[in-house]
Amino acid sequence: MTFAHPLLLLLLLALPLLAWLKGRQGAGAAFLYSSVDLVRPIAGLKRSRAGAILAALRWLTLALLIVALAQPRLIKGESSIKASGIDIVIALDLSGSMRSEDFKINGERINRVNIAKQVVAKFIGQRPNDRIGLVAFAGRAYVASPLTLDHDFLQHNLERLDVGIIEDSTAIGSALMASLNRLRDVKAKSRIIILMTDGQNNAGKVPPLTAADAAQALNVKVYCIGVGIRGQAPYPTGNDMFGRKTYQMIDADIDEDTLTKIADKTHGKYFRADSTDTLLKIYSEIDRMEKTEIEVKKYQHYDELYGQVVIAGLATLLLEMCLSQTVWRRLP
Repeated sequence: MTFAHPLLLLLLLALPLLAWLKGRQGAGAAFLYSSVDLVRPIAGLKRSRAGAILAALRWLTLALLIVALAQPRLIKGESSIKASGIDIVIALDLSGSMRSEDFKINGERINRVNIAKQVVAKFIGQRPNDRIGLVAFAGRAYVASPLTLDHDFLQHNLERLDVGIIEDSTAIGSALMASLNRLRDVKAKSRIIILMTDGQNNAGKVPPLTAADAAQALNVKVYCIGVGIRGQAPYPTGNDMFGRKTYQMIDADIDEDTLTKIADKTHGKYFRADSTDTLLKIYSEIDRMEKTEIEVKKYQHYDELYGQVVIAGLATLLLEMCLSQTVWRRLP
């Protein structure tokens, strides 16, 4: 349990002092007598402890209200986990050519962006101790998710990505720079970028090799993946009169030379993913990277307890008031 305003608990130290001062002052006399002989017959009666109990209830009420002001809260879902020390940004191409359906799952055609998303989702699930971020790019690049250990949030943002949400073209250099901006200020032992694209750089203001120089200077490894089969790939163009999907064959346009240079310059590796199995090989490569463990606390949510403490304080006040007016009624 923690407190939102723990310094207010210092007020509790004042309560014993106030109680001592009030005890020294004593309570005012209920009756005044002209002579002590008038009360001598009752002088031998035992002193009642009712007044002390009622006073204790009043001081307890004040203590509970001070604790409530400090706003106690119960941490829920706090967990200390060991992070791998690897920060990863995945840059995913969402250009129009990623609609090409040159991959198959269970005999059914699937386009490049969907197979890439499925493989990335599996990758995220297998790396629970890595901070991972997402950058989506086409004609420009934008951050789809910052670096995070909250992989549920990450998977949700990944599901929303699709071709058409960014103006078409392929800005590889911009994607690398957006990814580097996520990594340059973090203090991880290993920082990597996984760049997945099926085209050539034809947009953006930063040339890919210039971005690779920046990655090299920051000691960030870049793994490049060319997504798509070699030769020609079927690109959907619509439906025929019978509702069947029609295709147009388009040439593969992956700039493997530039992607290889980017990977070599940053001590990463280039992969040509012409099948799902090839696309998965990058995982074992990342797993072999050097790791360093750091402890990270992750908080999900907490429950406020000040309401219960206020109720307890009001209950003791009500109890004190009832006792003072009933069985321990005091003289005016």
